Amino acid sequence: MEILRATKTWQQAAAYYVRVQGMVKGFNIPLNKEFDEHDGPDTEYVVVLDKGFPIATCRIFKIDDETAKIERVVVLEEYRKNGTGRFLIEGAEEWIREKNYKKIVITSRDEAVGFYEKLGYVADYNKVDKGGVFTCIYTEKIL
Repeated sequence: MEILRATKTWQQAAAYYVRVQGMVKGFNIPLNKEFDEHDGPDTEYVVVLDKGFPIATCRIFKIDDETAKIERVVVLEEYRKNGTGRFLIEGAEEWIREKNYKKIVITSRDEAVGFYEKLGYVADYNKVDKGGVFTCIYTEKIL
C-alpha cells in the first residue's frame, strides 16, 4: 500500500472515486450530501493506493491555526479490517504534524469510535451530532 497526498486534480479524482464507491454507492448517500463546500481544487486529501488503485481516502480541513479535522474517512468495503484504515489515518496525521497543528479532531460514526480510540483519540460523548446521515461522536487527539 502507498499513501498519496492528493493535491492535484488527477489525485483528487482518486479520492472522489473512493467516496462515490464507498459512501454514495455503499450507503446510498446522495452526491450533494457527500460532497460539500469543503470539497474543491484547494482541498487536501489523503488517498491509499493498492497497486495504483485507490482504496481509501480522507480529507484534511483546517479549523484554526492549531486544529485540523480529518473528515470523510472512507475505506472501500473489501479493504476494511486489514489495517488500511490505520494506514490512512496515520498518513493523514503525519501530514498534519508537518503542518504544525497541535490537535486533530474527527467526528466519528458511532460504530467506529473504538477504532479511533485505539489510535489515541479521546471520544466526548457529550458532543454528538445526529443531524447528518450518521450519528457522529466528537473525538480529538493532542499531538
